[in-house]
Amino acid sequence: MTRVAARRRTVIGIAVLVVVVGTALGVALIDSRHGEQAGAATPPPAAQTVAVRRTDLSNAQSFGGTLGYGAPQTLKGTGSGVVTKLPAVGDVAAQGKALYWVNDKPVPVFFGDTPLFRKLDGPTLKGADVAVVASNLKALGYSVGALPKDPQQTAFTPAIAAALKKWEKSVGLDDTGTIDVGQVVVLAGPMRVNSVTAQLGDPVAGDLIPLTSTQKVVTMPVDATEVGQIKTGAAVTILRPDNKTVSAKVTAISTTVDGGGKDQTSSGPPKLNVTVTPDDASTLADLDAASVQVQVTTSVHKGVLAVPVGALVALREGGYAVQTPDGQYKAVQTGMFANGMVEVSGAGIAEGLKVVTTS
Repeated sequence: MTRVAARRRTVIGIAVLVVVVGTALGVALIDSRHGEQAGAATPPPAAQTVAVRRTDLSNAQSFGGTLGYGAPQTLKGTGSGVVTKLPAVGDVAAQGKALYWVNDKPVPVFFGDTPLFRKLDGPTLKGADVAVVASNLKALGYSVGALPKDPQQTAFTPAIAAALKKWEKSVGLDDTGTIDVGQVVVLAGPMRVNSVTAQLGDPVAGDLIPLTSTQKVVTMPVDATEVGQIKTGAAVTILRPDNKTVSAKVTAISTTVDGGGKDQTSSGPPKLNVTVTPDDASTLADLDAASVQVQVTTSVHKGVLAVPVGALVALREGGYAVQTPDGQYKAVQTGMFANGMVEVSGAGIAEGLKVVTTS
């Protein structure tokens, strides 16, 4: 054997040894790492469960509205003469006080539900218009004698005539002890001057003054197809522009439809105006006019069984089930969905039953 051949065999042997040793080290490293990973493995987390509970569920809908004094109603003048003085916007029509002037004479306000439709000048006259005059004089501090319970039986007695004469003198009217159509204006209660339609010099018989409520309300237009789910007297919540909430009630629902036709003044689907009044007027006193949101509860299911929506499992054959911690599935019928909860019922579904949920 030559020296060259011997040297070649030595190099090959060393190379094989390196490969074998390297392979062994590699296997050892792999086994060692696998061992470390196996030792770090943790058991899967326990399933999150929740108890079926009995509760009340409700759905609410939000409607946009405008804060103001409500829809104005135009006061029409009666009688004859020329308008010589008008109120300012924001003035309040108060009982016994002049609202406007005709022929330089004041036209005061009486409260009631029957306007004057004839001259009251004799004891033979009876009726609801007489009762309005008598009740207002009494409220203003004048003695009118005993009044019957039935307004239709109220007669224009000498006591009422005497009280009327004193009042007329106190407000600057001719103290005749009689009263005629157009000498007073009868309103349902205090009202606010929203704007002034008439001008000085206009005949009094015509549109004079648009009036509104003195209390701030929210007027919200609601689609005619949706207004049926809103009831007069229902409790609602007003969301102010500063995100403060105000408790309120539905006080009126208009019967006049706006929009929805080519002859209507507004476009879009037919709408009805719903009036919402705050329970405490002071909660909106700092706002003059503003856009607000009104939360209306449209449906309520009381005392139902409910679980989080995340507890529902969709079944391949359709419908839903809930899963108990032991892996069993119980089919359920779903009802109302509200605020992340769902109403459930079915065989074996009872208050306190633990079910698996994802939330």
